[in-house]
Amino acid sequence: MPNRALDNHPTPADTPADPLAAVDALLSVDPATDETGTLHGFTGQLLRTLGDVIGAQGCSVWVDHADGHGHQLLGTSGKALRRSSTARRVPLAVSPPWSAELLVSAPDTPAAHTLTRLVAQRIGLLLERQRLRESDRRRQTSLAFLAEVSELLAQSLDLTLTLALIPRLVVPRLGTWCTLHRATPGRRLEPAAAAHADEAMTPWLDSITEDLTRALQAPATAEALLTGKNVPLPNNLSGIAVPLFARGVWLGVLSIGRDMDSPRDPDEIPVAEEVARRCALAMDNARIHDERLTVSHTLQQALLPAKLPMIPGLGIGAEYAPAGRGVEVGGDLYDLMPMPDGRWLLVVGDVSGKGVPAAAVTGLIREVIRVLVKDGRPLPSVLATLNETLSERSERYCTLALAAVDTRGPGPDVEVTLYLAGHDRPLVLHADGRVSSAGRWGTALGLVSPVTCQPARLVLHPGETLVFFTDGVTERRNGQEFFGTQRLAQRLTYLAGHPADVIAARLRTAAVEFSADQPRDDMAIMAVRNDMTS
Repeated sequence: MPNRALDNHPTPADTPADPLAAVDALLSVDPATDETGTLHGFTGQLLRTLGDVIGAQGCSVWVDHADGHGHQLLGTSGKALRRSSTARRVPLAVSPPWSAELLVSAPDTPAAHTLTRLVAQRIGLLLERQRLRESDRRRQTSLAFLAEVSELLAQSLDLTLTLALIPRLVVPRLGTWCTLHRATPGRRLEPAAAAHADEAMTPWLDSITEDLTRALQAPATAEALLTGKNVPLPNNLSGIAVPLFARGVWLGVLSIGRDMDSPRDPDEIPVAEEVARRCALAMDNARIHDERLTVSHTLQQALLPAKLPMIPGLGIGAEYAPAGRGVEVGGDLYDLMPMPDGRWLLVVGDVSGKGVPAAAVTGLIREVIRVLVKDGRPLPSVLATLNETLSERSERYCTLALAAVDTRGPGPDVEVTLYLAGHDRPLVLHADGRVSSAGRWGTALGLVSPVTCQPARLVLHPGETLVFFTDGVTERRNGQEFFGTQRLAQRLTYLAGHPADVIAARLRTAAVEFSADQPRDDMAIMAVRNDMTS
């Protein structure tokens, strides 16, 4: 729509005869540049005024916005001049990546040159203002996009999920399709994930992946990628391949492709490089997390018995839940081992603290107990030696429950001798569903010397279960409320008649689901049930 405020331009009839009047006529054209659309109207009015005052046959302004569409006609007056014409060209002062020029077909006079440069300056200034506005808008959009990418990448440390997410973050903001290749230890590339803006094109994307992989591994391309350079996509594909580096290590390649006729953002390559940097860091963080997870699982398995022994007449169940989000090893322990006199020793303990330092003490306690029991040392002597060992070699303390279980009696009853070194009293689930506690509380190990721990003897009748637990179970918190021993006993009441492994598993589930928060302390549960028949 023409801007009526600009219609008062000179006509051939009232064109000023002197140069000052011509300059005044050109300067009197009001730009009104608040809206982008008025730039076209202003350019057209200014070109018509220029044509009138210098007697030009035609004037045209061509602009390249660096969006992949090449030069576009911004405005014209008289005969439209093509860029291939022999008309005089005057570059406009517009910053890269934009470029523009004014084409004029007019008598070659000094006055015409001066007035043409004046018009070029006015249009150039307005074009530069428009470029700055659009650049600022794109920058704000890019910053919001990068913030969203970072937020989504930070939501998971799972490597598989991170790899699958990355192409979907790129498409369609930066390209029509995207593939992610991971670097193997031998610096080969293997496809890891891909996404296309049109799901119907997924088969096409799969079909080009193999050729794309070979092209990216070509010597010249691979050398450029390894030096951190972007390379154009091969095989007549429009787009770029961006190397993925994190902490100085090459992790792979992010290939971003687009349709040939898709509009281009002048800032897309810097944004793509920044996205690649953040994706690479997320990949490396996920890789490190996976390695830590593997190490912690391996260490945790080394601290716990790989498999509980089968004991005729006894049912055994054990459950363990470390604190944290899967990468921490715990300080709780349980074990079951034979004693030289024919009894079985059940061990449940809790080392103060958590993580690797607590796990180191856990491993020490477990191995010392096994060595001393195998050597035939009586349990009070075992506790005394452990107390001295912790006092001398560690700043941590430990609560420990030892239960010597004897199944050699003439009847179906099982005799248990129980030592509680600062440990919570275990619960006895009777066959009729009643729950009671057992044992005498003694001093924890590693605090004072000598240790005081009096034995307690009890009998498990057929169908009865002795349940041990660490304080991570009873101190599991939901807001200001604890799971507690009373709630544990209530859950236990409904498990009468169930096997020992089911009892341990149900109690662990009840404790974990008591709160939506991650456990703050390790949890260990061990149940031994008299499965003998009367």
